[in-house]
Amino acid sequence: MSESPKQEVLPPQVLLGAYAQGVFPMADHGEIVWFSPIMRGVIPLDERFHVPRGLRKALRKKPFEIRWDTAFREVMECCAEREETWIDEVILESYCLLHDWGYAHSVECWDEEGLQGGLYGVAMGRGFFGESMFSKKTDASKIALVHLVEGLRASGFELLDTQWITPHLRQFGAVEVPREEYHRMLMAVLDDQDSGGIRPPELRGPG
Repeated sequence: MSESPKQEVLPPQVLLGAYAQGVFPMADHGEIVWFSPIMRGVIPLDERFHVPRGLRKALRKKPFEIRWDTAFREVMECCAEREETWIDEVILESYCLLHDWGYAHSVECWDEEGLQGGLYGVAMGRGFFGESMFSKKTDASKIALVHLVEGLRASGFELLDTQWITPHLRQFGAVEVPREEYHRMLMAVLDDQDSGGIRPPELRGPG
């Protein structure tokens, strides 16, 4: 873990190169700190992915309209609206630029009152690297996650990285894997990349 000098934006090439090595940034009191957890959180995209029964009932009611990539910046801003956040202006602008490049994506839950929940992350090869999520109404972030998994499956993705495990994610079947195993998984989903290790993902929403 190391710190970098203050800057206005992290270049997309730097961010993508870091993700390709299993490293991701977070802001801490005005500094950008880079992490590579010893134990990595992963949500399986196969039959081990579990939707809790109560959430399945909520999904059948279709309380939200699901949109992809229509309000990326707003999703990030909502994720940052908490007492303690690692999303500062540098992180915000860096990932918005990565979104402009076609590598960062948002899944959004909307209703007649506006944006009520969602998540965002980075897509490379056949891997998606989840960054943060938020809810303004009950189950909104969970519903966004279910639609993310559906979209990733439909697009042939094989890895959903959650960085760390939380009780919120564990109920979906999230597990921890050692760093060495995670790196093997990472290389497997990036093995069809060009010499730079990166190409724009073909990510599409469910349906």
